[in-house]
Amino acid sequence: MGYRSESIAAAIKALNGQYFLPAIQREFVWNPKRIISLFDSIMRGYPISSFLFWELEEENRDKWEAYRFIEDAKQGGTRNKLANTDGVHQMKLVLDGQQRLTSLLVGLKGTYETKFNYQRKNKLKPLVKKKLYLDLLKNPREEDEEDGGAEEGIHYGLAFMAEKTVPKPNTKNHWFRVGRILDFDSEDAFCKFRDEEVERLPDDVTKRQIDFFKENMERLYHAVWKDEVIAFHTEEDQDYDRVLDIFVRANGGGTKLSKSDLLLSMITLKWGEINARKEIFGFVDRINKELTRRNNFSKDFIMKTCLVVTNLPVAYKVRNFNNQNLQKIRVKWDDIKSAIERAVNLVNFFGIDRDNLTSANALIPLIYYLSQRPKLTLRGSTPFEARNRGHVRKWVVATLLNRVFGGSSDNILHDSRAVLREFNGNETDFPADGINEVVKRSGRRAYFDDDAVDDVLQLEYGGKLTFLALTQIYEDNGRETMNYHQDHIFPKNLFERNKLKAAGFDEDKILRYRNNKPWNKLGNLELLLAQENQEKQGKLVDKWLATRDDGFKARHLIPDDPDLWTLDRFDDFIKAREKLIAARLKQFF
Repeated sequence: MGYRSESIAAAIKALNGQYFLPAIQREFVWNPKRIISLFDSIMRGYPISSFLFWELEEENRDKWEAYRFIEDAKQGGTRNKLANTDGVHQMKLVLDGQQRLTSLLVGLKGTYETKFNYQRKNKLKPLVKKKLYLDLLKNPREEDEEDGGAEEGIHYGLAFMAEKTVPKPNTKNHWFRVGRILDFDSEDAFCKFRDEEVERLPDDVTKRQIDFFKENMERLYHAVWKDEVIAFHTEEDQDYDRVLDIFVRANGGGTKLSKSDLLLSMITLKWGEINARKEIFGFVDRINKELTRRNNFSKDFIMKTCLVVTNLPVAYKVRNFNNQNLQKIRVKWDDIKSAIERAVNLVNFFGIDRDNLTSANALIPLIYYLSQRPKLTLRGSTPFEARNRGHVRKWVVATLLNRVFGGSSDNILHDSRAVLREFNGNETDFPADGINEVVKRSGRRAYFDDDAVDDVLQLEYGGKLTFLALTQIYEDNGRETMNYHQDHIFPKNLFERNKLKAAGFDEDKILRYRNNKPWNKLGNLELLLAQENQEKQGKLVDKWLATRDDGFKARHLIPDDPDLWTLDRFDDFIKAREKLIAARLKQFF
């Protein structure tokens, strides 16, 4: 079948009545500015690209989960709700065009809930529902200067506004709620309304403004009711694999989708009574928000872990989620969830969370190990658990600090899994040495040697790896319930040019400091509780240490020599502290 076209009004009427979204579609992500740009393009008669629909035959309608288009969007994202398609005939699922169709629905019939723009960033901002309005008095041949040049600027006076903030009609603006245009399903009704509105305009409105008023209203009416701007192709083949391939290709140049978004509908189909989309969304929310620490795992990480744990091909590709493999994942899903949660709980206990976990894939070998031992948590007090808790902590930290799983790591995961399968007894230790040999063969550094220590000492303030490295220099590692900040021991404001000059530093040394920023390196950093960090607030080292308990210096590996606590001995302080840190790291690893 070739392309057909219809008006926006016809498409809006079909949304959530005949047109729905498949589970492979991602969430609505357009912001108000993009919606306004779309409406401006339509008003100017620009093409808005074609759409791709998939028409389901009656007998296949209930085989696929369908979701409703969002009518009321919200800043930060809004999830689509499951649709009830009972009684729907000639149901079509939108494979390409979700963002545009949703934008039309939001602009014409719905709202966009955003924050007030005028409030300060550090102030809690309530959300307010806004609707799309058109200024009927604006000259449409002049672009909005605030939005850039003529190529990208907005020509029509479009804006999202809260109802209570819409200015009353005056001689400069006359704001018309765009959705009202849907009230006029005949041209006679529209013309009557237009003429009545013109009669209500203030007497001092100019003839030119009246012309703009009529022109803008007529253009909106024709854009919505007359112009057939929705050009679409309808795919009628009922083979899902073909449709999925079409979907991937159609969306290749648009808003990037995660692979999990493409796979969830397949899994939903194969998992029968379990709503896979809801199940996986819920599990991701649980491990990110409901465990000891906050995490930031993705659906893609969960799906890739499913492949590894079920001994399927490691590469995270759509073809590896065939019917047979999906059934294997379904059978093991509860065990996979348990292993993932136990692994995340364990690394959270080590102080590793969203702030310093630089590669989620580093946890997959641990998850596989725990999946072989359904009751093992490594949080207990038996000699086996205590010993392996230490093995795992050292291995995970070394792996992250050495960036083992950065970039492509499928071969390492595949070969590591082979090692783990050999060591599958309940009382078998975590095979860190065997996995490290795999890493070494891949050309990456597995062990924590002198070179690794030197690399760690070069880490700088603010990074995830820096936070992770700092957590390892403290002997009391039960840091899972505290909120720690990275802090400069020598306050960074001491290294401003004028202060260095006032302290007697020559120009060469000032230039070296300003270029290399040694105050930002690990040797000058420590972890403080949030309250401690506020108390310190730029205090000099000797003044700060005088307010701390006797064990503070030892805990933070601060050199005990007071002569090193002054700015003129900063280089010597860094050398001494880096020596202490290196010794602690070598002892740990």
